[in-house]
Amino acid sequence: MADHTQKAYDKELELLERRIAEMGGIAEKMVIEAMDALSGSDAALAHKVIASDERLDTLQREIEETAVLTIARRQPMAVDLREIISAIRVAGDLERVGDLAKNIAKRSLKIGGEARSPREIVGLKHMNDVATELLKDVLDAFAQRDVERARAVWERDVELDALEDSVFRDLLTHMMEDPRNISYCAHLLFCSKNVERIGDHATNIAETVFYLVTGETLPADRPKGGAEPPVEATGATT
Repeated sequence: MADHTQKAYDKELELLERRIAEMGGIAEKMVIEAMDALSGSDAALAHKVIASDERLDTLQREIEETAVLTIARRQPMAVDLREIISAIRVAGDLERVGDLAKNIAKRSLKIGGEARSPREIVGLKHMNDVATELLKDVLDAFAQRDVERARAVWERDVELDALEDSVFRDLLTHMMEDPRNISYCAHLLFCSKNVERIGDHATNIAETVFYLVTGETLPADRPKGGAEPPVEATGATT
């Protein structure tokens, strides 16, 4: 009976792992495609990104439900409990990454025909490449229980902060050069804030990996770059 119970418990943990992996794949793809939609003024791709968010939300609910039932049935302790708590945390961060990618896709639809010269989006695309890399690395760290790789992601958040500052200055320059750029660049500023927040969620997952493996927490104050520009864009666009 004990062996059967352990096998059933192992299957529940494997199910959580598979759903986290699926969420991670969807979230990564959404981040990449949202920026592609923005830079290419691709309305069809933007709508695809927006539609993908529903599956991400469903998976998060399934993970939470499975985790709660597993805790109730198995009453896990120590590392087993950390496995389940970590799955809930990572699912929450990935759901928010999906929301932020969806926000970028919605911005691309709002911009529509306002798109101007490619140089105005170069920095933002580079910033998104870094955020995507951080997300991929931290999901690999979670799958492999790799503390050092997770810490490397946590430490690289400062790089994304610095890029956001650079994008802010570049877009402000474009606005000053030609008032006709103001509306378009304002949309891009909101997008840059969303990308920066994607990086924050990657570092949240890195902290979860560290907790999962060691049972300890990383320092409360993660490394930071320069002062954050006064742009707030973490909520959903309409």
